[in-house]
Amino acid sequence: MWTRLVLVSLLVFVVNLPFGYWRARVRKLSLQWFFAIHLPIPMVVAIRFLSGLGFKAITFPFVILSFFLGQFVGGKL
Repeated sequence: MWTRLVLVSLLVFVVNLPFGYWRARVRKLSLQWFFAIHLPIPMVVAIRFLSGLGFKAITFPFVILSFFLGQFVGGKL
């Protein structure tokens, strides 16, 4: 499970990089800003299902941290 969790976390991080880049270049609280934050969520859910990781409580902190780190680092690029 831990190997899968690390791989899913890395994939979530990478998926969020371009969305963070996009979010940082639009006006805060605009429609584009909202989409840049929320469009990757269905992708993250799909990644969790396809990986077989599921929604165990222990996985949430890792995936959420990866999501926000991807957004943050993407915004800094």
